[in-house]
Amino acid sequence: MQLRYNYRVYPDADQRQALARAFGCARVVFNDGLRARRDAREAGLPYLSDGDLSKRVITEAKKAPERSWLGEVSAVVLQQALADLNTAYRNFFASLSGKRKGAKVAPPRFRSRKDNRQAIRFTKNARFAITAGGKLRLPKIGDVPVRWSRNLPSEPSSVTIVRDAAGRYFASFVVEATSEPLPETATEIGIDLGLTHFAVLSDGRKIDNPRILRRAAKKLRKTQKALSRTEKGSVNRRKARLKVAKAHARVADARRDWAHKLSTKIIRENQAVYVENLAVSALARTRLAKSVHDAGWSQFVAMLEYKAARYGRTFAKIDRWFPSSKLCSACATLADAMPLSVRSWICACGAAHDRDVNAALNILAAGRAERLNACGDPVRPPLAVAQVDEAGSLRGAA
Repeated sequence: MQLRYNYRVYPDADQRQALARAFGCARVVFNDGLRARRDAREAGLPYLSDGDLSKRVITEAKKAPERSWLGEVSAVVLQQALADLNTAYRNFFASLSGKRKGAKVAPPRFRSRKDNRQAIRFTKNARFAITAGGKLRLPKIGDVPVRWSRNLPSEPSSVTIVRDAAGRYFASFVVEATSEPLPETATEIGIDLGLTHFAVLSDGRKIDNPRILRRAAKKLRKTQKALSRTEKGSVNRRKARLKVAKAHARVADARRDWAHKLSTKIIRENQAVYVENLAVSALARTRLAKSVHDAGWSQFVAMLEYKAARYGRTFAKIDRWFPSSKLCSACATLADAMPLSVRSWICACGAAHDRDVNAALNILAAGRAERLNACGDPVRPPLAVAQVDEAGSLRGAA
């Protein structure tokens, strides 16, 4: 499987200038390719092939005086920028035809120099390398110091240099990693995600919501007020904007670190993990939008999924319409209604339920029922009511 390993890099002043030049050239090639395709469509001409587009906006553009500076950066950077444009168009066309699942994909848009995130990519053709001293050697940029937090599992196939809104630089390596199965365990878990508690497990454990954004709200408010007082285009405004970006980056880093630690712990302790497939995009349009974004459910579930695949665990999502809260985990009786204000309830069978723990138990049971055995059949066949004409065997049947 392919994984990304991210590391912080620390280019010097000259290297930052060279990276800024590479960011700008990649952006120009992307925009020129997008403009050429739009002009061809408006003129009623056939769709430009990838090869013709590359020849027009890279090879021939370098010969023109107004684009001669494209030769100052690695040609691989320009080719990868054009590859990103081609991928964006393919995704757009696949979305229009219905071949691509999920939400509709919009057509490519022009890139701006004011974008908070700038990135360039080097493949093996660029001959980037990791030196004996642990630095990252990039063509026409130099040897960039890297903070190696862990070793790469294999030789990287590409590296993407990213500058975020806070002015930090990162190197993202794409590597081919083999699965590392953990020792098998008999424990399986169902997880009910929420806002009061971030996660309630089927074994009764409740994990508090860290509310990282809420805790940092006071400092964020202070930096954003300072930004609003500055004059647009001034040096002080750039400094204030950087402070706001750094404050938000600390929040994002803290949330990501917390989710990594929790997801790793759950994957190590359980052989199978089941979660509810929440409609996060829909919940983010409600009055709870800020709390939903602060929780970071999608990020956490994505971590569970790829870590389960890597470490030989079972992971599954339960249908979002499954009535996990209204269903009695003891007798499978479905309640008529269950408002959010009801946190505990007693079923007609006499079982007393905590709303969230009961939901986690039902998610666990539903996940087990949907698992397939070696023959491709469910481990536990679904319950079915026998029809009157099906009860018993037919007379005379041999």
